[in-house]
Amino acid sequence: METNKVKHIHDFGQSIWLDFLDREFMDSGKLKKLIEDDGARGLTSNPDIFEKAISNSADYDADIASLSKQKTSNEEIFFDLAIKDIKRAADFFKPVYDEAKGLDGFVSLEVSPHLAHDTEGTIKQARELWKAVDRQNVMIKIPGSKEGLPAIRKCISEGININITLLFGLPRYREVIVAYMQGLEDRLKANLPIDQISSVASFFLSRIDVMTDPILVKKGLNSLKGEVAIASAKKAYEIYKEVIKSEQFRNLEAKGAKRQWVLWASTSTKDPSYRDVKYVEALIGKETINTIPMKTLEAFRDHGQAANNLEDDMAKAKQVLKQLKENGISIDTITQKLLDEGIEKFNKSYDKLLAEIEKKRTKIAS
Repeated sequence: METNKVKHIHDFGQSIWLDFLDREFMDSGKLKKLIEDDGARGLTSNPDIFEKAISNSADYDADIASLSKQKTSNEEIFFDLAIKDIKRAADFFKPVYDEAKGLDGFVSLEVSPHLAHDTEGTIKQARELWKAVDRQNVMIKIPGSKEGLPAIRKCISEGININITLLFGLPRYREVIVAYMQGLEDRLKANLPIDQISSVASFFLSRIDVMTDPILVKKGLNSLKGEVAIASAKKAYEIYKEVIKSEQFRNLEAKGAKRQWVLWASTSTKDPSYRDVKYVEALIGKETINTIPMKTLEAFRDHGQAANNLEDDMAKAKQVLKQLKENGISIDTITQKLLDEGIEKFNKSYDKLLAEIEKKRTKIAS
C-alpha cells in the first residue's frame, strides 16, 4: 500500500498542523480522520478561520442564543464560542501531545488582533484565555509586533505557551527568540520550572512573494520571482539552528527548556502559475511545523513529494537575499509593511466576525 504523502512528511521531522477549524469538522469525524490517516499533529485558528466558521453555518446559533442572555458584548460571546471549540480540538490532539512528551499536539487560539499594539492588553487577554481554555496543549497566539515582544516575554515567564504569529522579517524573528529565552530566564530567577513551556515562531510566507514579485518584475529581476519567501524561511531556519547551539540556549536547555520550533504559515500558493504545494515541498525539515489549509493539504496528499529540502541550496537562498539588497529592495521595509497589513487584515476579519454575531443575536431576539 502506498504511504500517505502527508504522513510521510513526518518521517523528515516536520509536523503538519491544520490551518482550519469549525464544529462540523469535529462533529463529522473529519478531524479524527486527518489525525489518523494524514498524521496531523496540531491545529491553528485565527480571526479569519472563526469568521468563516460562524458566518457559514448554523452550528453556533444555539450557543449564540443562550450566551446572548448572559453575555453583554459580542466579543465575550465570540471568545466563549472559540474557547469551547479550542478545548474540544485540544482534546482531539491530547494523545499526540502525550506521545510527543509535550513537544507537539498543540492547538492555538489568538488574542484579539486589536491588541497588536497594546502590550498590557495583550498580556491581560492572554492570561484570561489561557486560564479559560485550561489545557496543557494549547498555545495563545500573540502577534510579532514591537509591542508583542514584552508581552511574549511576560507570558512565557508566567508559564503560558505562546505561538508568535504574523512573523515576516528576520530581524524581528531574532527579537522573538530573545523574548522567549528571557521569559524562561525570568522564570528560573523566580525558582519556577521551565520544562513544561512550549512556544513556536510562525512565519507567514506566501504573502512575501505576493508583495515582492511585482517589484522584482519592475526591476527586471524575473529570475528571483517566487524565490524570496523560501529564501527568507531558509535563512530563518539557519538562525534557529544558530540559536539552539548558543551558550544562552544550551544553559536553558540543560534546565529543561524546549526548543522554539519554527512554524511555516500562509503556505497556500497565491500565484496560480506556481506549483500548488511549492511552500510545503521546499520547506520540509527537522524540528519545524507547517500549518496547512485544507486545500493545500489535499493537493499534497494527491501529488506532493516529501523530501528533506529545507537545508538544500542555502547558497542560493543567501544569493537571493543579497541580490535584493544590491538592487535597492529593502526586505525589512517589505516585511514591516506585511506585518502592518496582516494586523489590519485580521482586524477586519475580527470586526466582521463580531458583526456576524450581532446579526445572529438580533435575528434570534426578533
